[in-house]
Amino acid sequence: MKICTVVGARPQFIKAAALSRVLRGAHEEVLVHTGQHYDHNMSDVFFEELDIPRPDYNLGIAGGTHGAMTGAMLAKIEEVLLEERPDMALVYGDTNSTLAGALAAVKLHIPIAHAEAGVRMHTLINPEEVNRVLTDRVSSLLFCATETAVCNLEDEGIREGVHNTGDLMYDVALYYEKKLGAAPAEALLSLDGGAVALPSTYYLLTCHREENTGDATLGEIFRAAEGLDAPVVYPVHPRNRERASRLAGENGYKNIMLVQPVGYLTSLYLVKHAKRVLTDSGGLQREAWFFSVPCVTLLNEAVWPETFAGNMNQLCAPAADEILGKLSVEVDASKKGSPFGDGHAAEKIVGILSKGKNHG
Repeated sequence: MKICTVVGARPQFIKAAALSRVLRGAHEEVLVHTGQHYDHNMSDVFFEELDIPRPDYNLGIAGGTHGAMTGAMLAKIEEVLLEERPDMALVYGDTNSTLAGALAAVKLHIPIAHAEAGVRMHTLINPEEVNRVLTDRVSSLLFCATETAVCNLEDEGIREGVHNTGDLMYDVALYYEKKLGAAPAEALLSLDGGAVALPSTYYLLTCHREENTGDATLGEIFRAAEGLDAPVVYPVHPRNRERASRLAGENGYKNIMLVQPVGYLTSLYLVKHAKRVLTDSGGLQREAWFFSVPCVTLLNEAVWPETFAGNMNQLCAPAADEILGKLSVEVDASKKGSPFGDGHAAEKIVGILSKGKNHG
């Protein structure tokens, strides 16, 4: 069976590292990179260090409004699908690349498999939620990371083709945890390119969603970071670089280490060894959970409620006092459980794809 896989952002590259490795042992895969994350440290480095097959197509589409980006991707992906005539399209997660791939495929009557289906924040204010809901609605096979995602789909009346396979992110974390060595200090670069040594004790901050990167909200997050008892390492998304540098400089903040985006292995190391994690990333929430590192999630709605057991993860509005309060709460990792599967999600997904290759 020929499967056309669409990726475009770093969380999708990570999941593809797990799934493509297994998928290509059973099927023909055509890999399409939309270009949504185009910076070397947001894209190329992931393909290099995770040994992901090089894309068969790189569409080079990045920047612009949500509508402009998604529309441009849809048109280009349609061209690829018409050229390749795959039996199925595979999309991951919740980005504009995900939605564009799904829309292009469904309009050509190509069945869609959605990996990481059923995730819900229950608010359409969040653009990723829009992408998730619409993609799930047109997908034939829906691969869920948790039972909560299965229940979310059932609540929406989606029951056909739904499978709880476990989390591909867990597969990848387990696989690459064995490859983590000493602190990758040489991989940490300040925004101006100078090498930065990783402190022995630190907090890790990642912050990239639209609702958290305005002057007011990011300013509150930085004010909290400045009041912590150890440095805060912040790999800055390219589109947030100017604002982060300006806010830190204007306020004379010394406790925040602004560094360039890092590759997956460095990111995994930073999560595993952090004192605590502050993030608005769905992926980092789970990675912190995998390694039993306490996390505060800078969102108003739950993305991965499974991670809340024992206060291992807590929702928090981007307000300095609230952030500092949440970071002081005691946690109990013994209550975690195993909601994300057994580390073999990729094998389960490929098995389902192989059984349902005539699914339409």
